[in-house]
Amino acid sequence: MSVKEMIDLPALVRARGLELPPPPGSVATYAPFVRSGNMLLMSGQIPFCEGRVCYIGHVGRDVSVIDGAKAAQLCLLNILAHVAVALQQTPTPVLRCLKLGGFIQATDNFTDHAKVMNGASDLMVDVLGDNGRHARSTIGVASLPLNAAVEIDALFALE
Repeated sequence: MSVKEMIDLPALVRARGLELPPPPGSVATYAPFVRSGNMLLMSGQIPFCEGRVCYIGHVGRDVSVIDGAKAAQLCLLNILAHVAVALQQTPTPVLRCLKLGGFIQATDNFTDHAKVMNGASDLMVDVLGDNGRHARSTIGVASLPLNAAVEIDALFALE
């Protein structure tokens, strides 16, 4: 991509055989993203699909590690859907993921949080290449909004 080309996030996702979903609405009093300078801060997204939470319960009991990774991927697609909206407001040729934060609703003895979060991280790198390589945190939690199995937030740089 030349420096003058603006990033076409939906096309990048489509090239991987996926589609960006419609950006989910907020379930409380917050904005889905906030831009400050060249930073784009994304609110946490849960695995919404077709108007409902698609992966519910605790990973390690109700949700397998494989399905947890799929939930993380869906969270990231929801994040990218909001990023696409932000890019329509402020076109930019470079989008860099700086950090992903993952919250995994898991059982007390669950220890494969990283494998779940890889569903989002791997997709981020696949879509953005080297600009998708990011810092990351992955935290096990007792509960999440709407009993979602996973929630992910993100920080991007727009250059």
